[in-house]
Amino acid sequence: MSTSLPWSAEAPDWPAPSFDALLTRWQTRDPSRTLLAWRDPADAASAWQRLDVGSFAAAVERMAAGLHGQGIGQGDRVAWLGFNHPGQLVLLWALARLGAVFVPLNHRLSPAEWAAVLADCSPRLLVHDAAWGEQARALGAWPGSMAHERVCAVDALARVSAEPAPAHPDDATQPLLLVYTSGTTGHPKAAVHTQANLLANMAIAGQVQALSEQDVVLTVLPLFHVGGLCIQTLPALAAGAQVLLMARFDPGATLQSIAQDRPTLTLQVPATLQALVSNPAWSTTDVSSLRAVWAGSSVLPPAPLQAFLDRGVPVCNVYGSTETGPFSVALPPAFAASHLGSCGWPAPGVQVRLLGVDGGEAAQGEVGELCVRGPNVVARYWPDRPAVDTQGFFHSGDLARQAPDGSYTVVGRAKDMIISGGENIYPAEIENLLVQHPEVAECAVIGQPDARWGEVAVACVVLREPQAPQAQPWAERVQAFLDGRLARYKWPRRWVALDRLPRTALGKVQKGELRALLDARPPA
Repeated sequence: MSTSLPWSAEAPDWPAPSFDALLTRWQTRDPSRTLLAWRDPADAASAWQRLDVGSFAAAVERMAAGLHGQGIGQGDRVAWLGFNHPGQLVLLWALARLGAVFVPLNHRLSPAEWAAVLADCSPRLLVHDAAWGEQARALGAWPGSMAHERVCAVDALARVSAEPAPAHPDDATQPLLLVYTSGTTGHPKAAVHTQANLLANMAIAGQVQALSEQDVVLTVLPLFHVGGLCIQTLPALAAGAQVLLMARFDPGATLQSIAQDRPTLTLQVPATLQALVSNPAWSTTDVSSLRAVWAGSSVLPPAPLQAFLDRGVPVCNVYGSTETGPFSVALPPAFAASHLGSCGWPAPGVQVRLLGVDGGEAAQGEVGELCVRGPNVVARYWPDRPAVDTQGFFHSGDLARQAPDGSYTVVGRAKDMIISGGENIYPAEIENLLVQHPEVAECAVIGQPDARWGEVAVACVVLREPQAPQAQPWAERVQAFLDGRLARYKWPRRWVALDRLPRTALGKVQKGELRALLDARPPA
């Protein structure tokens, strides 16, 4: 296969040997430099609260002392429940100093799901922000989760008067971050990220995005996931860029910040991209400060990408998963227009293989399972289950095809592939076309059993406007759009209009839930 890359295949140098060393480097260079600014868009009158390097370092010192006073030491897990917050990043650095492990909870889960996570990793402490105190305290009393007295507000923890915490000797092989997979299928499990994994990902992401001290990065995605935390936020901090951290995503506040605060980069996902370009303020917002928007997804819908391109802003794709850093395959700005729908090329230091059904390498142009190996790929799940094969490759379960120029395009999930009449049908290929139809807001394609064909494709569609009585039903109009664009054997045999698609907290369509929903509905 082609190995041409838009960057060096060699892994870039790490920003520092440890998180603590990185903090020391910031202090040595310029302790007065603004590192982080934070505001909650839910409070329209709030101004940015700014932390310079010196203030951040002092906060880490206090937090580490407070944690040490709570008995937190090497290997202990500490959970976080809250919105994006400066204390979340301070806590991460403080735990790195102690050799302990950070466990961010997805605040969109149910109490039962939180309790299951806590029961799985047994944290010694649950830290929360002001907005989630009630839920955290209730969780402390949840059977089997943790004791109520082991719940602490982040501000209170930082104010604890205690002796300075002993710094754990630099050891990048120590676990620092447990991130639970979003659980689109099966039960969530925690990927174990070491300091080495995170530092390598910072270096890789920083090189591909050309991050520098001149950048201002706007973070609006949740830091409880590797997307919001590791694609831009940590790499930006490592590069000396300033991070504007919003407590939560709000399309109006995001556009206002782009116009007023002039960020050079931001990270989005398909749902937030669509929310931005659909917002009434989109057409009048000055987006000229953005040199690029990066988006974390295997497949990006073309409409919002084109909307940004029409405004002179390339949207660049990052492919990855909770287990892969996640900066694994990337589409840089120079190729954003020419390679719409592609994930791009393997990031520096990352190796990609496509495996066919026989376990061997898929031939050029053929579909295979995308497997990733690199210094940012985790080796195990918590507590000690392997996450990679014997050669160090993580098997993503995503099906992809490599183009002659070496770039990769994801065509679907291995478990989502539909075999109809002996032919393989990849849902993403159909979905990418359907969302180009003006009546379709979003869609998902799944397989359902069929007596004649074995399986058939079913298109679940969210329409932009409620269906009005017309001579030609919407499904016929949308299906006609596929004529000449998609082989007929790939066409959906059933069309279902839904008010919304079931999604995980990270925006992924829950196809298992869709199947259950359709199984409960009589055929149209």
